[in-house]
Amino acid sequence: MLVVGGGCGGVAAAIALRRAGVRCVLTEPTAMLGGQLTSQGVPPDENPWVEGGGPGAPPGFVGCNASYADFRARIRAWYRTREALTDAARGDDRLNPGGGWVSRLCFEPRIGHAILTRMLDEADDGRDGLVVLHRAAPVGAETDRDAVKSVQFDTPGGAVFVRARFVLDATETGDLLDIAGVEHAIGAEAQSVFGELHARDDLPAGVESDPLDQQAITWCFAVEHRPGEHHTIDRPASFDRWSSYVPEMTPCWPGRLFDWTVPSHNEAGRVHLPLVPWPDEPAPGELELWRYRRIVNASIHADARADVSLFNVVQMDFWGAPLLGVDGVSRAAAELAAKEQAACFLYWMQTQAPRHDDGHGYPGLMLRGDVLGSQDGFALAPYIREPRRLRAMQTLTEAHVGTRQRAEGGYPNQDATEFGAGEPFPNAVAIGHYPIDLHPSTSGRNSVYVPACPFRVPLGALVPVRVRNVVAAGKCLGVSHVANGSTRLHPVEWAIGEAAGALAALCVHDDTAPARVFESADLTDALQRRLRDAGVPLAWPWERDD
Repeated sequence: MLVVGGGCGGVAAAIALRRAGVRCVLTEPTAMLGGQLTSQGVPPDENPWVEGGGPGAPPGFVGCNASYADFRARIRAWYRTREALTDAARGDDRLNPGGGWVSRLCFEPRIGHAILTRMLDEADDGRDGLVVLHRAAPVGAETDRDAVKSVQFDTPGGAVFVRARFVLDATETGDLLDIAGVEHAIGAEAQSVFGELHARDDLPAGVESDPLDQQAITWCFAVEHRPGEHHTIDRPASFDRWSSYVPEMTPCWPGRLFDWTVPSHNEAGRVHLPLVPWPDEPAPGELELWRYRRIVNASIHADARADVSLFNVVQMDFWGAPLLGVDGVSRAAAELAAKEQAACFLYWMQTQAPRHDDGHGYPGLMLRGDVLGSQDGFALAPYIREPRRLRAMQTLTEAHVGTRQRAEGGYPNQDATEFGAGEPFPNAVAIGHYPIDLHPSTSGRNSVYVPACPFRVPLGALVPVRVRNVVAAGKCLGVSHVANGSTRLHPVEWAIGEAAGALAALCVHDDTAPARVFESADLTDALQRRLRDAGVPLAWPWERDD
């Protein structure tokens, strides 16, 4: 097997393959495994059931794969055994190391990478059946009719060619689909394509999609606050432009991009989120940005240290140019521009931002590259929300996951939870839950944030319509632009990757192909048994799982 991409899905796929005794190569373009968990610097966004129980679920139900729950448990164990925590923190069963309010588990990316590496080593169990290639970017592929024969990678040591029986695409942008000529979609579809409530309704008649309408990317960074010190970065070249920029979008932006007041989907259409950096504390109940994605909470450490916070906020979203469907030079320029915008926002916070205690600027904000494995304090790679999307045997759409669309469509069981209930695919290979969360797009559309149902992921969404030895193992599964807003998050990507690994292992052991598994009820049942045995939930508690 060849697993291209070492993010959440790629690591989960490789673990599943090695546990099944299948040899594989796992490649990753950066020096760090974990993708959005680590190299992109984004604490996990998760569903209300991920830690057990949850609304509408029986006690003990865990709404994620056992392997993902194991990863989360290992994060907490690392902090309890390797960090000098206070007694109260050490005894907290649901310890949140960073205390960030975006997630129940905010942690340092470097620690996530170390744990994922250990999980891969344990799955391999000294059998030398796993090769991990870091800093390996896919650049070409050899194909033969309906199969991919080998993939070429650029590495620091030169070109590397990997020949494999099956190839799993777990890249952040669906790169393998592009270089191997596997049918895929990019951009936003019109409402006429899938009948989705939140799809484009403004495209000309007969136009099914806008390929260059893609979600913004964000280049995250980590900072510590040292009051009374000066750690201001050099003034970025484009700072004047970004500091005065007022986005022209519908619904309209409330003012300048660089401000503590940003758009929101509340009744007012805006929300004010200031910064109250350590060691100061916000007012009780106040939501503010320092603790939004904080990954080091100084108050739980017995030794002297300061808070560290990650920044991934809408003020840093870069929607100026698309990444997909453009040449390599244009893509690199877009990524560079995203990083420049993030640097401008940091400089604004250091020099001009209104302070919580009057005055302007927090010059004590100091970049902390050590927690991100970088030299400059920025993440190793930009945070990618939207990849190329496989043309698959089944496509997951808003009609399958959207709370409002399913309620208005008269689908059964919509009173099962406050979010409704997703399509109960009988060939499910994963479950997930997250709102439909679409960030501002390169076409100038503002964000969409609406409720989604707890959903199932069908087997057919991992299987190409034509190519017989490729499997989607991450965000690039067969999904619409709108539904991608629900499937792109950490535990769902992990679950898709584990399902892809189990599917590929079954194909090796039974000498068959992914499309054949999809077409065969017996083979689908066999795959689902493998997944259940591995601790993969295939249904929600209010659904039957036969």
